[in-house]
Order: sequence, then C-alpha cells, then structure tokens
Amino acid sequence: MKAEQNELITRIGPHTPCGNLMRHYWQPVALVDEFNPELAPAMAVRPVKAVQLLGQNLVLFRNRPTQAGEATEAEWALLDRDCPHRGADLSFGRLEETTSGSGLRCPFHGWKFDAKGQCVDTPAEPSGSKLCERVKQRSYPVIEKSGVLFAWMGPEGSTPPPFAPFDCFTAPGTHTFAFKGLWACNWLQAFEVGIDPAHASFLHRFFKDESLDEAYGRQFRGASAGSIDGKRWPMTRVMREFDQPEISFESTDYGMQITALRALTPELTHVRVTNAIFPHAFVIPLSEHITITQFHVPVDDTHTYWYAIFTSFTEPLNKEAMRNQRLKAVTLPDYIPISGRHNNWGFDPQEQIERTYLGMGEDDINVHDQWACESMGAIADRTREHLGTTDKVIMANRRVLLKAIETVQAAGIPPGVANAAIATTLTGPDTVDGIAPAAGWDAFWRDTAAAKRAGAPWLASHAPAPVSAKVVGAATDYSPHTEAS
Repeated sequence: MKAEQNELITRIGPHTPCGNLMRHYWQPVALVDEFNPELAPAMAVRPVKAVQLLGQNLVLFRNRPTQAGEATEAEWALLDRDCPHRGADLSFGRLEETTSGSGLRCPFHGWKFDAKGQCVDTPAEPSGSKLCERVKQRSYPVIEKSGVLFAWMGPEGSTPPPFAPFDCFTAPGTHTFAFKGLWACNWLQAFEVGIDPAHASFLHRFFKDESLDEAYGRQFRGASAGSIDGKRWPMTRVMREFDQPEISFESTDYGMQITALRALTPELTHVRVTNAIFPHAFVIPLSEHITITQFHVPVDDTHTYWYAIFTSFTEPLNKEAMRNQRLKAVTLPDYIPISGRHNNWGFDPQEQIERTYLGMGEDDINVHDQWACESMGAIADRTREHLGTTDKVIMANRRVLLKAIETVQAAGIPPGVANAAIATTLTGPDTVDGIAPAAGWDAFWRDTAAAKRAGAPWLASHAPAPVSAKVVGAATDYSPHTEAS
C-alpha cells in the first residue's frame, strides 16, 4: 500500500476524508456503566464525563429532563467541550437544572448551556442583554442501545440513519452485556485483527485445553457445535491442531460474511462464520448460544476503544460474572488495560515455552489482540507489509474503505448502515462455530443458525431471520482482486 493511501484510511479527525466518512455512522461514545455510581462513585454526585471521539473533545452528561408539554428532553446530552465564550473546558462545568432539564454552567464566566447546547444565561453581561440568544454550542444526538451510548456526529442539521435491527440491538437488556477497553493504536489495525480468520490458530493458541465447564464468558474456551466420534471439541483444540483455514467471503448489504473452513477428517470440517459490519464492527460467536458484536471506535488517530456487546440466544446473561471477569484486566473509570507496552503486555517467556504460543496469559485474550495491534506502532506502516492469501479479507475491506471515502468526497451515501434505505432491512447477522459434514457444511451452518434463532425467547414472536449473505449493495465491492501497491 502506498503511504498516501495509508494516511487516507487512518486519519479520522474533523475534515479529514476518513473522518468525514466515519461521521456518517453512529459511534459508541461511552458505556452506560460509566455512569453507574457503583463503578464510578463520582457519578452519584455529578454525572458528567469528558470524552474524546473521532479526534474531538466532548462532554457527555446525564440529562435530568423535565416535562415540557408533550415533549421530554433526551436522557443524555453531548456537547463540544470548549466553551464558545473563551474556550474553557466545559467538562468541569457546574451541572445545574434548566427550564427544560439539566445544563452545564462554565465556571470561567458563568455562561450556562442546556442539553441542546443553547446558551441560556450570561450572568456577567448587562441586564437585558440578548447575547445568549445568539450563542449555541454544537450538540450531538445520543441514543442508548444495549448498555452502550451511541453518538451521531454527522454534519450539523443532517438526519442520522435509523439503527439496523441487528440482534445485539433487538435482544432485551437481560440478554445483552456491554464492555470496552482502550488500545494505544489506530482504529484500522484494531478492526483488521478482528476480521482476520487465520490469526486465532497462532495468537490465541493454548497448548492445553481446559474443562468446558469453566468456559462461560471466555472466548475460544467453549466447545464447537457438533462432535467428533461423539466427543465435543473445545475451540482451543480446533485452532491449535488445524491452522490452515480455507478462507472465503461474500458481500452483504452490511459489509461481508466471512467463512473459515478447517478440514478435520475426510468426513468432517470445522466451519466458522463471522461477519464484518462496515466500517468497524464485527460479529463473532463466543459460544454456541452467545455472540459478540464488537466496534472499534477511533478516539483519535492513535487510540481506539473497542466496545463489545454480548448477546445470548438462550438464558439471560450473568452480567455480574462477565463484568467481574473483565474488570480484572482494566482500571476504571476509563477502562485502560493494566497490560501494555509499559510492562511488555505481561509477557512471560516461560509461559511461551510451556503454556501459550504468545506468552501473555490465558484468561484474557484481549491482551493478545492488544499486543498484536499496539506492537505495530501507533499507526501501522502498511507500506512495509507483505500480504498473503490468508489476508484476502483484509485486502477486500481496504478496497471498500477507499471506495467509501471517495463516495463521501463526491457527496454520495456511503455503504452499509449509513444508508437509511438499507439499515432498516438488515437482520442478524448470523454466526456459527461448529463441526459439520465436509460435504454439507453450508447446510449445516445455516440449519444450526436457524435453530439458534428459533430457540431464542426474545425472537419467539418473529420468524427466523434469513442467514444468506448473498445480498450485495451496489456501493459495496469485495471482488477478489489483488491489493493496491
């Protein structure tokens, strides 16, 4: 890849080509848990948080709405952080009530802004001054979905697209759980690790398998659907013993469906179907009955938050257990990993010899992905890459990303969920991780996915969604030609 192309697809600040593209999509800005006083005690006193998204400094706060006629203000408010008077930091503002809800008063000169950014008071100005009527801070719509707060940062005055009714947004709160973590790297290298089917056989290789009874909430520790000679195989064994997957992909209106086949015996094949949701989310199986939908959100050019939404198709999720598993690996309130470059990501050479291929722990595979992403550098230099056949998905995604940037530059509508006409038609997307008949793996995975959906209590009133990915949007091109130099 040429250096100028790498710059084009990685820089996401205001007025950059890729940043303009990203602003056509809803972006996670915080977890609802970040306002939970049990996890963040200060929020009991003042539910205000400084955040950064797409290279912009913002302030997010919980709005205490008041009823005004038939309209009620939104529960969440997101404003640009620099006060429009003299630029002081509004995240230190005084949270006060307004006639329509909550608002922030800048401690510098007392200017006050409501949840929509309108200035409602300039107390130092002469009595009768109308200055505040002419001042408005940029505000951004915020919607709560499955424990995640999503922000719309498109052009001011533009209408955001509706949310696609994906499973992670359709399931009730009892069946979803959300978490996040911060990586010191560009968004694209974080996303590319997630859509790479080959890396799991190496980066996440464990030399010994654990009891399947201890697998709850842990990636690759559970069993694949199906069996070999009547025995259930943990994913760790499949990934370890069969490390040359046959990778293919199909275009869809949301992005692409990715299939990795691993021939186990002449009669049996392991099939793993995952999905890429353009521009930066993937959907993968955690277990037979739980999926992970993970977003890779640019904080700035060199930092990325991943947001994961776990969705159960059977029993309600044990959120406390899943949260406690993951809290061990981060520090609050900003979900910064305990491991990182500063401590060599916890690397243990003895472990690398005896227990894991990487040597960075067995409990949290996010550390493995974190190392892969961060060790490339803050922004990976793609001019130095030598891509192989297992990188076909990576190459395809980059081509679509470049084309989508061109579309936005030409004032067009970018692909996938940014297109309102497409977003509401999307379902699923379905995943599977299972042991299938070699000659009938396609029917196996589709039947398995359909059975999973049919058994979901929250989908009981709906017909099973189609699992076919052969619905190709005109703006999407994943044709398998070679990578640009």
